[in-house]
Amino acid sequence: MAELRIEELTAETISAANKLTLKPGQQVFVEPATYTSAEQHLDPSGSWPRVIRNGDHVVGYVMGAFDPDASEEWLRAALWRITVAASAQGLGVGRFAIEAFADEARKRGFEQVTVVWAPGEDGPDAFFRAVGFEEVGETPFGETLGALKL
Repeated sequence: MAELRIEELTAETISAANKLTLKPGQQVFVEPATYTSAEQHLDPSGSWPRVIRNGDHVVGYVMGAFDPDASEEWLRAALWRITVAASAQGLGVGRFAIEAFADEARKRGFEQVTVVWAPGEDGPDAFFRAVGFEEVGETPFGETLGALKL
């Protein structure tokens, strides 16, 4: 892989991010029910959407949110979405995206980042654990709440 870089989501890259194709069975894990329910409470000013490029190609998308005043601790520095093109999975793109989000959280003074994922055979459990997230709870929808200490 060429050198990966992360960029802000723009009018140019949004189309490419929306067209990222996952491996079969992964699409159902893109938006956990907990996030669908909580999304209405997100402060848009704290949103952090980014694309990951490999050369000229968009190979990933990551979106998080930062809200130090969120009523729920797990929403203060939360990873909301991470998508890596099927052809780029296993090549370090996801880890790169998580590290970039964690770096941004550190710069903003957070001590941990969180993520929610649904259980399932083709789900992201192994990935999140491999990049350092530890299970810290369960949502009312039966999903895993994970935290990564910074």
